[in-house]
Amino acid sequence: MQRVAASTTALYSDKKIEVALMLDITGSMAANKRAKTNKIGDLQAAASQTVKDLLGQNRDPSEPRVRVAIVPYAEAVNTGGLADTVFVETSTGPKLPPPIDAPLAVSVTTAPDKWATERKDKDGYADYSSDGPYTLWQDNNGRTYQAKVNRDYRMKVCPSAALVPLTADQDKLLTAIGHFQAAGVTAGGIAAQWGYYMLSPSWRSAIADARLGAGPANFDPKKVAKIAILMTDGQFNTAFARGRGTSASDDEGRRSRANAEAICENMKHDGIEVFTIGFDLNDPSMTTIERDQARSVLKDCATDDTSSLKHFYEAATGAELSDAFDQITRNIEKLTINR
Repeated sequence: MQRVAASTTALYSDKKIEVALMLDITGSMAANKRAKTNKIGDLQAAASQTVKDLLGQNRDPSEPRVRVAIVPYAEAVNTGGLADTVFVETSTGPKLPPPIDAPLAVSVTTAPDKWATERKDKDGYADYSSDGPYTLWQDNNGRTYQAKVNRDYRMKVCPSAALVPLTADQDKLLTAIGHFQAAGVTAGGIAAQWGYYMLSPSWRSAIADARLGAGPANFDPKKVAKIAILMTDGQFNTAFARGRGTSASDDEGRRSRANAEAICENMKHDGIEVFTIGFDLNDPSMTTIERDQARSVLKDCATDDTSSLKHFYEAATGAELSDAFDQITRNIEKLTINR
């Protein structure tokens, strides 16, 4: 009898996992009795199960390996407990926060709401960085101000559901998802921006100061897997600021798509793995051009596919949407495995 040596290799990762879900809750997601669809309900079911599946990997609640953030978006983002990071514009007032050594401007003493749009740089262009709101910038006169995010005065409709920074509190996340209400138009660039913030360590201090958790970990691919999942059911069609170097003649849709793509590129440069989901993109209310534009921006935003890993998904039904989220959840664990 011949003795044969055998060995096994266990696959396990102790990497931390941080996931930001950027979820479309615009008016087109509303329940439609005539079409017998309820896309917002489908999203709530899929997102809730995703949260349960991701957090179910945590063995020790006091030291969670996996945390999840939620960014519901429409025309803007409801910042919830991070409202102090927002600079509220007025139609006739300045478009930048006041210098740090100046008396507090009337426009920032009280906010009418907790909503935010793009952050604008000193020249009014959309800022694509993940800088925290305490970062000190300089205006064109050399005066120093905090890099707060703008609440554009033209913004009209914002989600009632507020964002939730990274947490392992399942009940908190499920409650936020349960409050989703479909309304408004689609500002995809603003969604990508706030998803980026929720994964950026530059926002850690602001999140901690607001008592909303410990905030994101440092960018360190050996220790932390950072994942962004951007979901929409249509064309990005709204933006209040355009990127530097883009055409002033661009319409809002083109600006929104360009802003989203630029922010996604920065996320990927920082090591964030970006997945995207297009839901019901064959809706007959969309033109062929709109469908192509919606697919194009989602494909461009997503991390490049590999032989074993897919990053852009399409879903025509609620069941397919849940399956897309499920596949991404399983792929997230693949990304963290060390042999």
